[in-house]
Amino acid sequence: MQILKYITLSLLLLSIISCEEVIDVDLKTETPRLVIDAAINWQKGTDGSSQKIMLSTTTSFYNTIIPKVSGATVSVKSSENFNYIFTEIPNTGEYQCTTFKPIIGETYTLTVVYKNETYTATETMQSVSPIYSIQQKNDGGFSGKDYEIEVSFKDPLVKNFYMVKFFPDIYKAPSYQVIGDEYTNGNLKSWQFSDEDLKQGSTIAITHYGVSESYYNYMNKLISVASSSGGGSPFQTPPATVRGNIVNQTNINNYALGYFSLSEVDYQNYIIK
Repeated sequence: MQILKYITLSLLLLSIISCEEVIDVDLKTETPRLVIDAAINWQKGTDGSSQKIMLSTTTSFYNTIIPKVSGATVSVKSSENFNYIFTEIPNTGEYQCTTFKPIIGETYTLTVVYKNETYTATETMQSVSPIYSIQQKNDGGFSGKDYEIEVSFKDPLVKNFYMVKFFPDIYKAPSYQVIGDEYTNGNLKSWQFSDEDLKQGSTIAITHYGVSESYYNYMNKLISVASSSGGGSPFQTPPATVRGNIVNQTNINNYALGYFSLSEVDYQNYIIK
């Protein structure tokens, strides 16, 4: 089985009876793949002009350093042929644009040229209903004894898909959820979040996204895999089998990992009372 490393992996420590022995597991690796983190997020109340795209590569199981990709050409073009160039902050793998113009319903095409190969993806910017209310209860969670918050929003009478990121100050990585409106179209909808370690004064950063159906399906798979692997953020260990919407136009077999998405987002901080 080929094992790729993206951000963080935990190693399983093996012990046999009372013996103390170092066991080197021979893991099969493959040539590093390009990883493209191209999430264009337009926060309500801003002009959305400042955006970034991150490039890195996969690495071996035991490597704790994620290789950053420099020297690529990165751009995003609208259907009206406005071309936005993303320029790298030297030697960081972070490509920035400060003149981006997000438009709800507009279709954009990402182009990344790296090592003489061209990667592209096309996606449409999705709107999001604003956060309507945040309510707290002190008898929530599975135990009925935990702090729990409910984040509500009004779903419009059209087909929509949503994602939320909860990032409490007690976590090292955020928690994600996705939802559609197939059976609740036009109703008040909500997200729930609880954790037994939340306490009075804990801060939870809440980011509420409008996403496309294809991105919803992609994230649903990633969240499912992350949950079955012991939980954690779906972005910690994206498996090679979960393919995004980015296509290598030069060599289809040398595919990239990651996704190109465009979302309007609403953001709030909540402090547990």
